Amino acid sequence: MSQKPPPLTRRDVLVAAAVAGAVTMMPLPLSAETSDVRPFQLHVPEEALADLRRRIAATRWPTPELVADATQGVQFATMQKLAKYWETEHDWRKIEARLNSLPMFVTEIDGLDIHFIHVRSKLPNALPLIITHGWPGSVIEQLKIIGPLTDPLAHGGTPEDAFDVVIPSLPGHGFSAKPTTTGWDPQRIARAWTTLMKRLGYTRFVAQGGDWGDAVSEQMAVQAPPELIAIHTNMPATVPEDIAAALAAGSPAPETLSPEEANAYAQLGFFYKHGLGYAQEMANRPQTLYALEDSPIGLAAWMLDHDARSYELIARIFDGATEGLTRDDILDNITLYWLTGTAVSSARLYWENRLAFFAPKNITIPVAVSVFPDEIYAAPKSWAEKAFPRLIHFNRLAKGGHFAAWEQPAAFTAELRTAFRPLRS
Repeated sequence: MSQKPPPLTRRDVLVAAAVAGAVTMMPLPLSAETSDVRPFQLHVPEEALADLRRRIAATRWPTPELVADATQGVQFATMQKLAKYWETEHDWRKIEARLNSLPMFVTEIDGLDIHFIHVRSKLPNALPLIITHGWPGSVIEQLKIIGPLTDPLAHGGTPEDAFDVVIPSLPGHGFSAKPTTTGWDPQRIARAWTTLMKRLGYTRFVAQGGDWGDAVSEQMAVQAPPELIAIHTNMPATVPEDIAAALAAGSPAPETLSPEEANAYAQLGFFYKHGLGYAQEMANRPQTLYALEDSPIGLAAWMLDHDARSYELIARIFDGATEGLTRDDILDNITLYWLTGTAVSSARLYWENRLAFFAPKNITIPVAVSVFPDEIYAAPKSWAEKAFPRLIHFNRLAKGGHFAAWEQPAAFTAELRTAFRPLRS
């Protein structure tokens, strides 16, 4: 076992970056004990950005797909438009400045440096909230909701709607360190998040997440530390055992399903048939994905091909659509993965996970659910009520998909305000 280094007055954050020196820290206190919370600032050398542009320009392109739709995968025209904008117009410095304008920190938990954004509301009695992103997301997914949550008076809310917001980067993602040993599964991350919130001085808090953020938040609820009073999810695990078995067998939808349940069954069936390729590869052979660390266009295509509806919503942006995400939103996030060299390290979370993603987890604390229609599956209320005996909020939204906080920040903010309002004291 390596010996722990002596205390330092300045310490590099332990994120493995694609380019050495891409991330720097602000000065630290004299002590560097593991409980320290250290300020974090980001600066990417210009050479790293120039190298990215050179690699985009040098892409060796395949021939176009042989069909007129996306059934063969991410389409040639979409990727060429993305590449042109990425190489010639995207400005990383804008998102870098946005991130650096926020209070960012790093702290060591269970031997790993965890990066997080922490914005305290100026209003009294703000409810502490930890929000967890998923894959292929990052803390960039949640930037649009920080202001509305922490400063509700400036965004159509009341003082009673205020939150203190904590947004960590998952291990192996973004600016958190890459695990050097196995074992960083959702359960361990959940324990780390509870440690983080307690380290920040919170004795009562709530949690939110979708995608892996849901898996982590639900495991926090399973572990039920006394400080955690409720969770909110926009991608709940509610699929009953008999429905899961029918889906696995490829059976037609049972005739007893309600229209809402039949819709969810059809969505899940489509996803299991057409959308699990990336998940299966990362769950089984994440280390094989060397190309994602070597080719920015390869990384971008892999990240765009998450699920059919998300791809449609993203592809339309490069055709000039203006609703939801922007070209810069998409490329800010992909560029973050590229600069931090986290394509493979983030994929390992799929390999670590041993939980059935959509199966109920026997949660007994209060749970709030927001259902966005273009999510991988729109959870029916009947399933949610069975999965969460203490369901305190359930609402179906008119629009929005897998990246709900990113795509529909106003609706997402309203859901969190409403969901947690009864729990405030």
